[in-house]
Parts: sequence; C-alpha cells; structure tokens
Amino acid sequence: MKLNPDCIRDILLVVEEIPDINHHWRFDKETVPELLPNYSFDEVMYHIRQCQLNEFFFQASCNITGTCYTISDLSPKGHEFLANIRNDSFYNKVKDIGTELGVQSLKDLTQIALSAASLVIKSHFNLP
Repeated sequence: MKLNPDCIRDILLVVEEIPDINHHWRFDKETVPELLPNYSFDEVMYHIRQCQLNEFFFQASCNITGTCYTISDLSPKGHEFLANIRNDSFYNKVKDIGTELGVQSLKDLTQIALSAASLVIKSHFNLP
C-alpha cells in the first residue's frame, strides 16, 4: 500500500486527543469509520502499523489478526513529528517539498519537517 502522509497525520491527531493515562483509543472495524471517516479500514490499519514501526506510539498493541489496535499514547518522537506538521500551511509545504524532491517515506517527511521547522526558528531570530 502506498504511504498516505495525510492518514498518518490524522491518526496522530486522533491519538493525541486521549484525555489522560487511564484512557486509550481502540481502532477496529467499528471505531475507524467514526474516528477517521476519510479513510478505509485497511488504510488506517496499514498506517497505524507504519506509525508503530516508526516508534510514534508510546504504547500500542495489536490483536493477532491485525484487525484491532489499542493505542494509549504518542511517544516523544510522535509528539515531535506532530508538532512539526500540526499547522496546515506548514504541513502542506512539507508535503510539497517531499514531492518536489521525490521523497515520500515517513523518515524523509520527518526530516523535512524537522529541517523546515529549524529554518523557520532561525529565520524568526535572524540567526545564520
């Protein structure tokens, strides 16, 4: 399946809404249409797995058939990536740069977002 950065971002935004350490999100055939209505169940499951493999979740578990994920929190890496792509216009620029460079992996998009955020910060403080 082709990586969809929008789906990754939307999953992270949903997980971030977990109110406290006593709660979690359950992603299954019943909840995915409610939580992420713009994506198919299979697409969400694939992208949750990609987030998990990229260590964006602090705690995530999957049932043996891969049809249900329970996610308790974002990891520091997940929070950092989300912080760098939260703003819609900034996120769209990150995606455009990835397209322009011909790179669309999650690792590449993470690096672009981090580098672009660093440039914005340097520019704000007039640093070289």
